[in-house]
Amino acid sequence: MDLLTNQNIWLYITAYLVGGLPFGYLLAKKFAQVDIKKSGSGNIGATNVLRVVKEKDPKLAKKLGAATLFLDAIKGVLIILFAKWLGAPEGVLWTIGVLAVMGHCFSPFLGFDGGKGVATGFGVFLVMMPIPALIAMGVWFIAAKTLKISSLSSLIGLVAFIIASYIIYPSVPVIDSHAPIWIISLIIFYKHIPNILRLFNKEEARI
Repeated sequence: MDLLTNQNIWLYITAYLVGGLPFGYLLAKKFAQVDIKKSGSGNIGATNVLRVVKEKDPKLAKKLGAATLFLDAIKGVLIILFAKWLGAPEGVLWTIGVLAVMGHCFSPFLGFDGGKGVATGFGVFLVMMPIPALIAMGVWFIAAKTLKISSLSSLIGLVAFIIASYIIYPSVPVIDSHAPIWIISLIIFYKHIPNILRLFNKEEARI
């Protein structure tokens, strides 16, 4: 197999690099002159962008937070849709999804540090399993409105997706395995370990 001409290899590399684009960090740096890696929780996701920039400019914070959320989610969407357009098989699409989330959580542009993978993971799930993803989004929305804790709401939404995926797809089409879902979910849970510890200690910040 010639690695230089193998389409799947290039798709995998592209997925990891696109996933690694730190939009939250770049937007906060460009438009608010803030290094979110050194502020708030140090996370590059939408919640930390909103929380940190809010101290300087509440209106700008909402715009940058929304833009970060959208761009982080669309990373997972676009690369999978591009691969679909090229005719990539289902197993390759799921691998691309996993690598996009890994790129976001362990970005090569930030010394292999990164975000928590929720938005990018949701983008992947929305393309690959739209109904469970929409159910998870609804659960997340309700949890966020009632609990006002971003990390806990995200984890509850993720659990809802896992449960819905098993109910709606007892056997995942073509690949016949929930392994990619578990890999993405475990990465997201791993990145939330500090949040989980703060939740147990009742120290987790509210939105």
